[in-house]
Amino acid sequence: MEKPRTGVYICHCGTNIAKMVDVQAIAEDMKDTVNVIITRDYKYMCSDPGQDQIIKDIKEFNLNRIVVAACSPRIHELTFRKALQKAGLNPYLFQMANIREHVSWVHTDRAKATKKARALVSAAINRVNYHEPLIERSVDINPATLIIGGGISGITAALEIADAGKKIFLIEKSHKLGGHTAEIDLTYPYFYSAQQLIKPLIERVKNNKNIELFLETEVKEISGYIGNFETIISSKNTDKIKLTFGNIIVAIGLSPMDPSPLKNYGYGKFPDVITSSEFENMLLSGNIIKKNGNIPENIAIIHCVGSRNNDYHDYCSRICCTVALKYANQLRSALPKANIYELYADMRSMSKGCEELYTETSRKNIMFLMFDQRNDLPEIKKGNDKSAPLIIEMNEKLSGETIEVPADMVILMTAMEARKSAKEVAHSTGVSLCGNHFFIEKHPKLDPVATTTGGVYIVGGCQSPKDIPDSVSQARAAAARILGVIVRGTAKVSATAAYINSSLCCGCQMCLSICPYTAITYDEEKKVSVVNEVLCQGCGTCVALCRPKAINIYGCSHIQMMTELSALLLSD
Repeated sequence: MEKPRTGVYICHCGTNIAKMVDVQAIAEDMKDTVNVIITRDYKYMCSDPGQDQIIKDIKEFNLNRIVVAACSPRIHELTFRKALQKAGLNPYLFQMANIREHVSWVHTDRAKATKKARALVSAAINRVNYHEPLIERSVDINPATLIIGGGISGITAALEIADAGKKIFLIEKSHKLGGHTAEIDLTYPYFYSAQQLIKPLIERVKNNKNIELFLETEVKEISGYIGNFETIISSKNTDKIKLTFGNIIVAIGLSPMDPSPLKNYGYGKFPDVITSSEFENMLLSGNIIKKNGNIPENIAIIHCVGSRNNDYHDYCSRICCTVALKYANQLRSALPKANIYELYADMRSMSKGCEELYTETSRKNIMFLMFDQRNDLPEIKKGNDKSAPLIIEMNEKLSGETIEVPADMVILMTAMEARKSAKEVAHSTGVSLCGNHFFIEKHPKLDPVATTTGGVYIVGGCQSPKDIPDSVSQARAAAARILGVIVRGTAKVSATAAYINSSLCCGCQMCLSICPYTAITYDEEKKVSVVNEVLCQGCGTCVALCRPKAINIYGCSHIQMMTELSALLLSD
C-alpha cells in the first residue's frame, strides 16, 4: 500500500460550525500531523467551489487520502466521495468528521468545543491512514416490481411503471383497491370528488396487462436483494404463488386512531360523538343525521384527538385541520341554519390553497374556539337541553374564559397512526421503523423515498401522514427511480459489507440469528458462516457480536476503529 498523503479540509458551514468552533486554528494545528500534506478551511466545503478545491488539491499535491470535517456524513458523505471520483481517486479513501451535530450544535463553550472538534479531526486523520480502495459491485436487475398496498400511492406507482411496459405485482390486503381515497367524499381544498378521482385509476389498474393484482393477500416474507428478490404469497383466492422481482415499493398507508382511550371525549359512551371516518361515511351516503334519525343543529368539530399529545401521539397528523375545515364547509352547505364550532389547538392548514380555505371558512359564520392541547383538553358531558344533549366544557385560550359549547353532534378529528401490520412488513422488507412505527427513509431531505435497504422504497402515508398530492408525488418519484434502475439493467451495491475470516470463525452461528438483513448463512461443509455481500448493509451488528473477531467490515475494520479510538483517548 502506498504511503498516505492526506488532505484535511475544515468546513465553517456558514456560522453553524465557525460560531462555536475555531476552524482556522484546527486547520493550522493539523498541518504538523503525520502524513498530512495540506490543510484548508472554507466557508462551505459542500459547495461547488469547496468540492473543486478538493479536486484541484488531489491533482496538484498527489493526495491519496481526504478528510473533511463538516456536518453529518448522512448528509454529505456521498457528495465528497463523488468529488474524489471526479479527481480520479477511489471514493472510499475518504473519512468524514462530524463537527456540527456532534460539536457546534451541542456545546456552548467555544474553547471546549474547539478541543473536541480537534480530537475528532485528529481521529479521522489517524483512521484514514488505514483506508484501502474498495470496489463497488453491481447486480443484474429483474425488471418486475412488487408493490405492497393498493391505495392511491400504490396505484399511482403501479400505473407509472406498468405504463412504461414493465411488470407489476400489486398486493392488497383488503378485498378492494383505493385505500382511504376510496372512502372519502370530497378532497380539499377545492372540493373535487374523490370518487371521480380514484375510480378511473382503479379501472386502469384492473385493465392493465402489465399489472398482476392480488386482493386479500399479504406478504409474509421476502428473501433476496436488490434486483433479485423473491416471495411466496397466498390468499383466499389463490394457492401459493412464487414471485420474483427486482424492486419493492411499500405503500401500506396508515390508519385512523381509535379515540376510545381519550375518556374526556366520551367516544362509545355518547352515540352522537363520532370519528372523522364515520362522518365521512355520512357524507358519502348523503345523509347527515344523528343516531335517532334527526338532523343535527349544533355541531362541534374537535381537532387533534390523539395528535400532538404526549400520552398518545406526539406528532402532528398533518391533514386533520384542513379536513376539519372541509367538513365545516360541507356542513354549512348542507345545513345552512346549523351552529358549527371548530375547537382547535393550533390551525395547521398546510399545502397549496389550504390557508385560503381557512380564511374563506372563517367568513362563513363558523365559530373558532382555541384550547390548550398539552394541558387542558375539552371534556364532553351530558347536557339537559333537548337541542343540545351534549355540553363541551373547555378553557378558551383566546378569551381566557371557561365556556360551555352546546352540541348534538361532535366530530372527533382522530390522529392518523401507523398500521398494525407495519412491523411485520418492515421485517419482511428489511426497512427500519421510527418510534411512531412509520417507515424510515434513507435521508429526510436528499433521499425521501428510498430506504437503507437497496431496492426498497416507501411512499405515501406509511412514511408519515400526508395528503393525496404528496402521496402521489412520492409514488411517482419512487416509480421514476425504479424505472431508471430497470433501464440501466444493473444496480451498484455498497462496498462496505461484512466479511468473515474463515480461519477465525468457530461456527457458533450466533451471527445468523442477529443479522437484520438475513445476509449470513452457514456452510455445513466448511463449518463456517458466510456473508452474502450483496444483501449485507454493513450495519456492524454481527461484528459487535462475534467473540473470536472473525467478522470485519470493508472500510470499517478493527484496526481502523481502534486507531480512531486511540486518537480520541490520547487527545489533550
